[in-house]
Amino acid sequence: MSAGLSARLERISTDGRYLIVPMDHGLTIGAVNGLKDLEGTVESITSGGADAVLTQKGVANRVHPHKNGSGYIVHMNGSTSIGPDEDDKRVTCSIEEAIRAGADAVSFHINVGSNYEPSQIEALAELTGEADRYGIPVLAMAYARGPGIQGDEPEYLGHAVRLAEELGADVVKTAYSGDTESFQHVCESTTLPIVIAGGSPGTDAETVEMVRGAMDAGAAGISMGRSIFQHEDPEAITRAVSAVIHDDMDAEDALAAAGLTVEA
Repeated sequence: MSAGLSARLERISTDGRYLIVPMDHGLTIGAVNGLKDLEGTVESITSGGADAVLTQKGVANRVHPHKNGSGYIVHMNGSTSIGPDEDDKRVTCSIEEAIRAGADAVSFHINVGSNYEPSQIEALAELTGEADRYGIPVLAMAYARGPGIQGDEPEYLGHAVRLAEELGADVVKTAYSGDTESFQHVCESTTLPIVIAGGSPGTDAETVEMVRGAMDAGAAGISMGRSIFQHEDPEAITRAVSAVIHDDMDAEDALAAAGLTVEA
């Protein structure tokens, strides 16, 4: 590992643990709550302990003044929820553009098992090769999605994260399988740090318990979007998640430490 790659990985993590908040959803679903005042949301979640925030390149100037020293990741492909097929992610950025936007790392979404898997494999492989020349870490968002694919099935998730390692990624994000025991297989399928996606927002307890379950299985953290940036108190939920990831608290203690009510 080059000195540059190692240094940049440290900028988006803390002691090898990751609390990343993706906010690239403006491209996908528009200016939803939590993204209209992007500056205020970035300020809140980084004050709450986020290691890094993630956006598309065009809003970098809205992120940097408010990230309180946290890392910055530029996402490099995307699609919209109103387009012909949301699984058809297209390249939106180059490595040089990401560097000019101040990125400490880049991310790329691939749908393993989808009709677009072949072109996305080619694009991710090309990206990791180029990123390596610049010493830029690549976070592969590797999901199991496609005809006949169950997106939370451990075998499919394990295949997705292994594919990311085989193609040269440095960190991999995937869906949570639903419980600690089944997610252990996913974590054992790669030597890369695994961060889990947040999925659809649930209660505070459900969110933090999911993080606890993933960490117990061997995950290195989370890359959680809407459950954090659309929360009524983004700073507080970030603190609760951070307490699990960085302080190894159980879910109930983490919620209490963040001042969030524990549901009966």
